[in-house]
Amino acid sequence: MKTLSNMGFALFGAALVAISYGLARFAFGLFVPSISTELSITPAMIGVIGALPFVSFVLATLMAPKAADWLGARYLAMLSGTMGVAGLAVISQAGSASLLGVGVFICGVCTGLMMPALTAAMQALVSRTMHGRVSSIMNAGTSIGIIVAVPTVVFLSDAWRVTYAAFAVLAGLGVLAAWLFIPSVSRVVPADAAPPPPITGQQWSRLVRLALFAFAMGFVAAPYWLFAPDLLVSLGGLSGHLTGWLWFAAGVAGLGGAVVSDLADRNNPPITQALMLMMLSASLVLLAASPNQLGLAMFSALIFGGAYMSLTGLYLMTGIRLLPGRLSLGPVLPFMACALGQAVGSPVIGALVDQLGYANAFSLFCVAGVFIALLSPLYPGHIDYFAEDTPALLDSEEDTGLQAAYDQQLLDENGEPYEESVTTEPGDTSAQTNLANT
Repeated sequence: MKTLSNMGFALFGAALVAISYGLARFAFGLFVPSISTELSITPAMIGVIGALPFVSFVLATLMAPKAADWLGARYLAMLSGTMGVAGLAVISQAGSASLLGVGVFICGVCTGLMMPALTAAMQALVSRTMHGRVSSIMNAGTSIGIIVAVPTVVFLSDAWRVTYAAFAVLAGLGVLAAWLFIPSVSRVVPADAAPPPPITGQQWSRLVRLALFAFAMGFVAAPYWLFAPDLLVSLGGLSGHLTGWLWFAAGVAGLGGAVVSDLADRNNPPITQALMLMMLSASLVLLAASPNQLGLAMFSALIFGGAYMSLTGLYLMTGIRLLPGRLSLGPVLPFMACALGQAVGSPVIGALVDQLGYANAFSLFCVAGVFIALLSPLYPGHIDYFAEDTPALLDSEEDTGLQAAYDQQLLDENGEPYEESVTTEPGDTSAQTNLANT
């Protein structure tokens, strides 16, 4: 195994995330116009197929902790990449809706396993004081993958089979890179770190509220990821190759999502969540109102990409904070809830498009998003309107941001953040404690 620096691992992880998230999962919507035309698939059926990768993502995420214990970071990442190769190859050869569904389902497994593998490797290779920054860079890989997919649509809008075959080749290179650069260990924690405290009733209450908001956000975001390019083609009459610029705008805006979520943690998460949900909802109706104007459509994509990535970053940070020492649950639960929301939202928007058309269907989801945003005072942030210890939370406001959230994960016997630096050789498993992966 070749050793990477902290920043080198961050960039390497971002590249693998770009393949597994950007190309294997979120790029599908770009090719819906071409795929649905060639395979004669209705919007309702596309909605069902679009839900499959989110279902498999949840299933893979549930299996990831045990898989990481059995396989270690290296082989879990290689398994994820291999599933990506298989799924992308099946999509490239799909001749029917059923085979297409099989391909996207396998791609969802790839997505669900990759981040747990990278998180386990980060625990072994990256200095704990850099975990927040490295995580932010790796999460940005989703936006990078979305941007990378754009040229294939702009220049090869009808050659989706060739494009997916090329994606499969990239995923294969990712498997090779994982073998070279990721250690074969699971998470490493100091032997004298205190075990996580029991989960209290108040923590469960906050987790449930966080999961419900994440589910609702995924539900509202489903129409854009799945049908935004097809809306421009079917309703706006634009050429298929122009739809790639939507994902370019969304990807560029998404790169700033980590910054926004970090700022939200330093100020008022409930208000930030309300604002971002309003923006996400507005992007839906703006796209539906101006499908024949590429400039306005790109502006809506900028709003959507920034809002979506900011919200996922905020949910990640909140989940980490809510359950110190339990990375297998805190940040995982909102991501699973978001994926389930998208899995439910995809067939619903497909059915609505069939019955009501794109404009009315997108408008209904916009109304739902605005309603959810109005409930944001219930969001379990620092200003928690139903928590008895709100003053204590406000007093600790200076210790904020994603790195601060990671710092709180390891506690000493006094319940304080663990500060002693511990060096563990990547191949030494004698002092390792396996923890479940996000």
